[in-house]
Amino acid sequence: MRFRDWATRVLLISLMFTALSVAILVGKISQSQSNTITPSNQEITTAGSEYPQVKLQSAKNQAEKSPDLPKSQLKTNKAAVRYKTTQAFVQYRPRYEIASVNPSNYGERYAKDVNGVTLNNQPIVVLHETGYSASSAVNFFQIPHEDENVQASYHALIKLDGTVVYLVPPDKRAFGAANSVFDGIEGAETVKTNPDLPSSVNNFAYHVSLETPLDGRGENQQIHSGYTEAQYYSLAWLIAQSQVPSDRITTHKAVDRSGQKVDPISFDFDKFLTLLDTFRQLNPVYRANK
Repeated sequence: MRFRDWATRVLLISLMFTALSVAILVGKISQSQSNTITPSNQEITTAGSEYPQVKLQSAKNQAEKSPDLPKSQLKTNKAAVRYKTTQAFVQYRPRYEIASVNPSNYGERYAKDVNGVTLNNQPIVVLHETGYSASSAVNFFQIPHEDENVQASYHALIKLDGTVVYLVPPDKRAFGAANSVFDGIEGAETVKTNPDLPSSVNNFAYHVSLETPLDGRGENQQIHSGYTEAQYYSLAWLIAQSQVPSDRITTHKAVDRSGQKVDPISFDFDKFLTLLDTFRQLNPVYRANK
């Protein structure tokens, strides 16, 4: 074989190996890019894994906590399939933060009251406002409080810019309302879990607070400019994840029995409920079986 022919073949073989190596390298880069999660998607995933939904106490987990309770005494948990979130819910993604709360400021949900009576209250949502800045509220919740009259917390807080701050997990009992009663369609509901303190709604409540606007902060405030559009949207988005019906969404002022709570001040309930209806709808299966 002549040297020219031999050199030509060697060159062709080298080019083939080079092309194959490039193809393999491109494939690895493409695969790496397809497996990469953008920071925004990663943020959403983290939020979902930390607090997937506003899941509250239901007849199902009451039965798990109290297996001795006859099924006939448990309310049918129709709320489990009552609502579905909408496309508007999927498209709206508020910013979020997760802040730790000192364990002294929240506790477990009780299966029985102080008299040993099994509890079967369906969940409610109680709306609040901070009174001061969001950061001051979070700071207070992070301080240990031994005095049970001082202990306080919310499950979530919504800042003026719509950021949702997750504080106490939904399955825990936040200390959002002390002396309190919920007047529902089936009558007054409250639970006494401490013989030395008044009964309250905390055991079956999910507490959400709105950050107070600048012109409403301080003691003895009775009026202010109201909440931002972002706060209303984020509040509706958050509650849309729950199965709590509209008639079991209330305010701190409505449940309070101390005569001292007036929050949330200037809250537009109609506006909130309209937004809530855009983020969730009745499940057709629930409607058909109703």
